[in-house]
Amino acid sequence: MSDILYIVVPSYNEEDVLPETAKRLKEKLNSLMNVGKIAKNSRIVFVNDGSKDRTWEIIKELHESDNIFSGINLSCNRGHQNALLAGLMSVTDHADISISMDADLQDDISAVDKMLDKYYEGYEIVYGVRNKRDSDTFFKKATAEGFYKLMKYMGALMVFNHADYRLMSKKALKGLAEFDEVNLFLRGIIPMIGYKSTTVEYERGERFAGESKYPLKKMIAFALEGITSLSTTPIRLIGVLGLFIMAVGIIMLILGGGPALSSIWFIGGVQLLSIRIIGEYLGKVYLETKSRPRFIVDEFLNDE
Repeated sequence: MSDILYIVVPSYNEEDVLPETAKRLKEKLNSLMNVGKIAKNSRIVFVNDGSKDRTWEIIKELHESDNIFSGINLSCNRGHQNALLAGLMSVTDHADISISMDADLQDDISAVDKMLDKYYEGYEIVYGVRNKRDSDTFFKKATAEGFYKLMKYMGALMVFNHADYRLMSKKALKGLAEFDEVNLFLRGIIPMIGYKSTTVEYERGERFAGESKYPLKKMIAFALEGITSLSTTPIRLIGVLGLFIMAVGIIMLILGGGPALSSIWFIGGVQLLSIRIIGEYLGKVYLETKSRPRFIVDEFLNDE
Protein backbone atom coordinates (compact mmCIF):
# COMPACT_ATOMS: atom_id res chain seq x y z
CA MET A 1 0.00 0.00 0.00
CA SER A 2 1.31 3.48 -0.91
CA ASP A 3 2.16 6.02 1.76
CA ILE A 4 0.19 9.21 2.45
CA LEU A 5 1.86 12.41 1.27
CA TYR A 6 1.00 15.88 2.59
CA ILE A 7 2.53 18.85 0.77
CA VAL A 8 2.84 21.79 3.20
CA VAL A 9 2.82 25.27 1.67
CA PRO A 10 3.28 28.34 3.94
CA SER A 11 1.38 31.29 2.48
CA TYR A 12 1.48 34.98 3.33
CA ASN A 13 -0.38 37.43 1.07
CA GLU A 14 -0.30 34.98 -1.83
CA GLU A 15 -3.72 35.64 -3.43
CA ASP A 16 -2.05 36.25 -6.81
CA VAL A 17 -0.36 32.85 -7.01
CA LEU A 18 -2.53 30.46 -4.99
CA PRO A 19 -4.98 29.48 -7.77
CA GLU A 20 -2.15 28.54 -10.15
CA THR A 21 -0.11 26.89 -7.38
CA ALA A 22 -3.14 24.83 -6.34
CA LYS A 23 -3.77 23.79 -9.95
CA ARG A 24 -0.20 22.60 -10.55
CA LEU A 25 0.11 20.80 -7.21
CA LYS A 26 -3.22 19.04 -7.75
CA GLU A 27 -2.06 17.85 -11.16
CA LYS A 28 1.15 16.55 -9.60
CA LEU A 29 -0.61 14.71 -6.76
CA ASN A 30 -3.19 13.17 -9.12
CA SER A 31 -0.44 11.90 -11.42
CA LEU A 32 1.40 10.35 -8.45
CA MET A 33 -1.83 8.76 -7.18
CA ASN A 34 -2.63 7.33 -10.63
CA VAL A 35 0.67 5.45 -10.80
CA GLY A 36 0.32 4.26 -7.20
CA LYS A 37 3.28 6.20 -5.87
CA ILE A 38 1.25 7.84 -3.09
CA ALA A 39 -2.04 7.05 -1.35
CA LYS A 40 -5.37 8.39 -2.62
CA ASN A 41 -5.91 10.36 0.59
CA SER A 42 -2.79 12.47 0.13
CA ARG A 43 -3.31 16.20 0.56
CA ILE A 44 -2.06 19.71 -0.24
CA VAL A 45 -2.02 21.87 2.91
CA PHE A 46 -1.86 25.65 2.60
CA VAL A 47 -0.85 27.42 5.83
CA ASN A 48 -2.19 30.96 6.08
CA ASP A 49 0.29 33.02 8.09
CA GLY A 50 -1.96 35.92 9.08
CA SER A 51 -2.33 37.23 5.52
CA LYS A 52 -3.89 40.65 4.97
CA ASP A 53 -5.34 39.83 1.55
CA ARG A 54 -7.77 37.08 0.40
CA THR A 55 -5.32 34.21 0.94
CA TRP A 56 -7.42 32.47 3.61
CA GLU A 57 -10.68 32.98 1.67
CA ILE A 58 -9.07 31.35 -1.38
CA ILE A 59 -7.79 28.44 0.73
CA LYS A 60 -11.30 27.85 2.10
CA GLU A 61 -12.76 27.97 -1.41
CA LEU A 62 -10.21 25.43 -2.60
CA HIS A 63 -11.01 23.13 0.31
CA GLU A 64 -14.75 23.37 -0.32
CA SER A 65 -14.31 22.61 -4.01
CA ASP A 66 -12.00 19.60 -3.55
CA ASN A 67 -10.94 17.79 -0.38
CA ILE A 68 -7.48 17.25 -1.83
CA PHE A 69 -6.87 20.76 -0.49
CA SER A 70 -6.52 21.33 3.25
CA GLY A 71 -5.99 24.61 5.07
CA ILE A 72 -4.45 25.80 8.31
CA ASN A 73 -5.21 29.30 9.55
CA LEU A 74 -2.83 30.72 12.16
CA SER A 75 -4.24 33.13 14.74
CA CYS A 76 -1.80 35.84 13.62
CA ASN A 77 1.30 36.36 11.52
CA ARG A 78 4.18 34.37 12.99
CA GLY A 79 6.73 34.46 10.18
CA HIS A 80 7.66 31.92 7.52
CA GLN A 81 9.57 29.50 9.76
CA ASN A 82 6.83 29.29 12.38
CA ALA A 83 4.15 28.93 9.71
CA LEU A 84 6.10 26.10 8.12
CA LEU A 85 6.58 24.41 11.49
CA ALA A 86 2.86 24.80 12.24
CA GLY A 87 2.03 23.00 9.03
CA LEU A 88 4.52 20.20 9.58
CA MET A 89 3.46 19.59 13.17
CA SER A 90 -0.24 19.67 12.26
CA VAL A 91 0.15 16.95 9.60
CA THR A 92 2.44 14.64 11.57
CA ASP A 93 -0.42 12.39 12.71
CA HIS A 94 -2.06 12.34 9.27
CA ALA A 95 0.83 11.83 6.86
CA ASP A 96 3.52 9.21 6.29
CA ILE A 97 5.50 11.74 4.26
CA SER A 98 5.55 15.54 4.14
CA ILE A 99 7.08 17.80 1.52
CA SER A 100 7.43 21.51 2.26
CA MET A 101 7.70 24.16 -0.45
CA ASP A 102 6.96 27.85 -0.98
CA ALA A 103 3.78 29.07 -2.63
CA ASP A 104 5.47 31.15 -5.33
CA LEU A 105 6.10 28.23 -7.74
CA GLN A 106 9.85 28.84 -7.81
CA ASP A 107 10.50 25.34 -6.47
CA ASP A 108 10.45 22.82 -9.33
CA ILE A 109 7.44 20.59 -8.67
CA SER A 110 8.91 17.80 -10.80
CA ALA A 111 11.56 17.27 -8.09
CA VAL A 112 8.79 15.73 -5.93
CA ASP A 113 9.11 12.53 -7.98
CA LYS A 114 12.83 12.27 -7.27
CA MET A 115 12.27 13.00 -3.57
CA LEU A 116 9.73 10.19 -3.34
CA ASP A 117 12.13 7.80 -5.10
CA LYS A 118 14.77 8.56 -2.47
CA TYR A 119 12.20 8.11 0.32
CA TYR A 120 11.26 4.65 -0.95
CA GLU A 121 14.97 3.81 -1.10
CA GLY A 122 15.04 4.28 2.68
CA TYR A 123 15.91 7.96 3.24
CA GLU A 124 14.05 9.78 6.03
CA ILE A 125 14.95 13.33 4.87
CA VAL A 126 15.50 14.46 1.30
CA TYR A 127 16.76 18.00 0.70
CA GLY A 128 15.98 19.92 -2.47
CA VAL A 129 19.19 21.63 -3.58
CA ARG A 130 19.51 24.28 -6.28
CA ASN A 131 21.81 23.10 -9.05
CA LYS A 132 22.65 26.65 -10.16
CA ARG A 133 21.92 30.30 -9.45
CA ASP A 134 21.94 31.72 -12.97
CA SER A 135 18.69 33.62 -12.40
CA ASP A 136 20.08 35.46 -9.36
CA THR A 137 21.79 38.82 -9.50
CA PHE A 138 25.53 38.83 -8.80
CA PHE A 139 24.88 40.41 -5.39
CA LYS A 140 22.26 37.86 -4.36
CA LYS A 141 24.35 34.93 -5.59
CA ALA A 142 27.49 36.15 -3.81
CA THR A 143 25.71 36.89 -0.51
CA ALA A 144 23.72 33.64 -0.52
CA GLU A 145 26.72 31.42 -1.20
CA GLY A 146 28.80 33.47 1.24
CA PHE A 147 26.17 32.88 3.93
CA TYR A 148 26.27 29.10 3.53
CA LYS A 149 30.07 29.13 3.67
CA LEU A 150 29.99 31.35 6.76
CA MET A 151 27.54 29.02 8.51
CA LYS A 152 29.77 26.04 7.72
CA TYR A 153 32.76 27.91 9.17
CA MET A 154 30.77 28.56 12.34
CA GLY A 155 29.99 24.88 12.73
CA ALA A 156 26.34 24.86 11.67
CA LEU A 157 25.05 21.70 9.99
CA MET A 158 23.50 23.16 6.85
CA VAL A 159 23.00 21.75 3.36
CA PHE A 160 24.61 24.02 0.76
CA ASN A 161 22.12 25.83 -1.51
CA HIS A 162 19.14 24.29 0.28
CA ALA A 163 16.21 26.45 1.39
CA ASP A 164 13.02 24.86 2.77
CA TYR A 165 12.11 22.55 -0.11
CA ARG A 166 12.44 19.11 1.46
CA LEU A 167 10.82 15.76 2.14
CA MET A 168 10.51 14.43 5.68
CA SER A 169 9.16 11.09 6.84
CA LYS A 170 6.82 10.70 9.80
CA LYS A 171 9.82 9.51 11.81
CA ALA A 172 11.76 12.67 10.92
CA LEU A 173 8.76 14.89 11.77
CA LYS A 174 8.52 13.30 15.20
CA GLY A 175 12.24 13.94 15.63
CA LEU A 176 11.70 17.59 14.73
CA ALA A 177 8.95 17.82 17.35
CA GLU A 178 11.60 17.16 20.02
CA PHE A 179 13.19 20.56 19.33
CA ASP A 180 11.44 23.13 21.53
CA GLU A 181 13.33 26.33 20.79
CA VAL A 182 11.38 29.48 20.02
CA ASN A 183 14.10 30.98 17.79
CA LEU A 184 13.59 28.89 14.67
CA PHE A 185 15.95 28.34 11.78
CA LEU A 186 14.75 25.07 10.28
CA ARG A 187 17.51 24.84 7.67
CA GLY A 188 19.97 24.39 10.53
CA ILE A 189 17.76 22.46 12.95
CA ILE A 190 16.57 19.67 10.64
CA PRO A 191 20.09 18.37 9.83
CA MET A 192 20.52 17.96 13.62
CA ILE A 193 17.78 15.29 13.62
CA GLY A 194 20.40 12.98 12.24
CA TYR A 195 18.40 10.35 10.35
CA LYS A 196 19.47 8.98 6.98
CA SER A 197 19.31 11.82 4.46
CA THR A 198 20.25 12.72 0.92
CA THR A 199 19.74 15.48 -1.67
CA VAL A 200 18.12 15.92 -5.07
CA GLU A 201 18.98 18.78 -7.40
CA TYR A 202 16.46 21.03 -9.11
CA GLU A 203 16.41 24.28 -11.05
CA ARG A 204 14.73 27.16 -9.26
CA GLY A 205 12.53 29.26 -11.51
CA GLU A 206 11.25 32.82 -11.47
CA ARG A 207 8.39 33.83 -9.21
CA PHE A 208 5.08 33.22 -11.02
CA ALA A 209 3.31 36.34 -9.71
CA GLY A 210 3.19 38.71 -6.75
CA GLU A 211 6.12 40.18 -4.87
CA SER A 212 8.96 38.51 -3.02
CA LYS A 213 8.39 38.20 0.72
CA TYR A 214 12.15 38.45 1.32
CA PRO A 215 13.53 41.88 0.40
CA LEU A 216 17.12 42.69 1.38
CA LYS A 217 16.18 43.84 4.89
CA LYS A 218 14.39 40.58 5.67
CA MET A 219 17.15 38.51 4.11
CA ILE A 220 19.71 40.14 6.40
CA ALA A 221 17.49 39.63 9.45
CA PHE A 222 16.95 35.99 8.44
CA ALA A 223 20.69 35.43 8.07
CA LEU A 224 21.38 36.97 11.49
CA GLU A 225 18.66 34.77 12.99
CA GLY A 226 20.33 31.71 11.52
CA ILE A 227 23.80 32.65 12.74
CA THR A 228 22.77 33.47 16.31
CA SER A 229 20.35 30.52 16.55
CA LEU A 230 22.88 27.89 15.54
CA SER A 231 26.32 29.09 16.60
CA THR A 232 28.08 30.79 19.51
CA THR A 233 31.13 31.53 17.38
CA PRO A 234 30.42 35.31 17.19
CA ILE A 235 30.73 35.54 20.99
CA ARG A 236 34.00 33.64 20.87
CA LEU A 237 35.28 35.96 18.14
CA ILE A 238 34.73 38.90 20.50
CA GLY A 239 37.38 37.40 22.79
CA VAL A 240 39.77 36.95 19.86
CA LEU A 241 39.17 40.54 18.78
CA GLY A 242 39.77 41.73 22.34
CA LEU A 243 43.13 39.98 22.43
CA PHE A 244 44.04 41.50 19.06
CA ILE A 245 43.20 45.02 20.23
CA MET A 246 45.23 44.48 23.41
CA ALA A 247 48.20 43.35 21.33
CA VAL A 248 47.90 46.40 19.09
CA GLY A 249 47.74 48.64 22.17
CA ILE A 250 50.87 47.08 23.65
CA ILE A 251 52.75 47.43 20.36
CA MET A 252 51.72 51.09 20.08
CA LEU A 253 52.86 51.67 23.66
CA ILE A 254 56.24 50.12 22.95
CA LEU A 255 56.68 52.14 19.77
CA GLY A 256 55.87 55.38 21.53
CA GLY A 257 52.13 55.82 20.98
CA GLY A 258 50.03 56.68 17.97
CA PRO A 259 46.94 58.57 16.89
CA ALA A 260 45.09 58.47 20.22
CA LEU A 261 41.79 59.76 18.89
CA SER A 262 41.54 57.13 16.17
CA SER A 263 42.30 54.43 18.69
CA ILE A 264 39.54 55.67 20.99
CA TRP A 265 37.00 55.67 18.18
CA PHE A 266 38.08 52.22 17.03
CA ILE A 267 37.94 50.67 20.49
CA GLY A 268 34.61 52.37 21.20
CA GLY A 269 33.14 50.93 18.01
CA VAL A 270 34.39 47.47 18.88
CA GLN A 271 32.85 47.72 22.34
CA LEU A 272 29.47 48.77 20.98
CA LEU A 273 29.53 45.98 18.39
CA SER A 274 30.46 43.46 21.08
CA ILE A 275 27.64 44.63 23.34
CA ARG A 276 25.23 44.33 20.40
CA ILE A 277 26.28 40.73 19.69
CA ILE A 278 26.06 39.71 23.35
CA GLY A 279 22.69 41.46 23.60
CA GLU A 280 21.38 39.46 20.64
CA TYR A 281 22.18 36.22 22.43
CA LEU A 282 20.78 37.44 25.74
CA GLY A 283 17.58 38.44 23.95
CA LYS A 284 17.23 34.92 22.57
CA VAL A 285 17.75 33.42 26.03
CA TYR A 286 15.08 35.80 27.35
CA LEU A 287 12.58 34.66 24.71
CA GLU A 288 13.34 30.99 25.31
CA THR A 289 12.76 31.27 29.07
CA LYS A 290 9.27 32.68 28.48
CA SER A 291 8.24 29.44 26.70
CA ARG A 292 5.73 31.28 24.54
CA PRO A 293 3.93 29.23 21.87
CA ARG A 294 5.63 29.34 18.49
CA PHE A 295 2.26 29.41 16.74
CA ILE A 296 -1.45 29.07 17.48
CA VAL A 297 -3.67 27.26 14.97
CA ASP A 298 -7.04 28.96 14.68
CA GLU A 299 -8.55 26.48 12.21
CA PHE A 300 -7.51 23.28 10.45
CA LEU A 301 -9.61 22.30 7.43
CA ASN A 302 -8.89 18.66 6.64
CA ASP A 303 -11.31 16.00 5.34
CA GLU A 304 -9.61 12.63 5.59
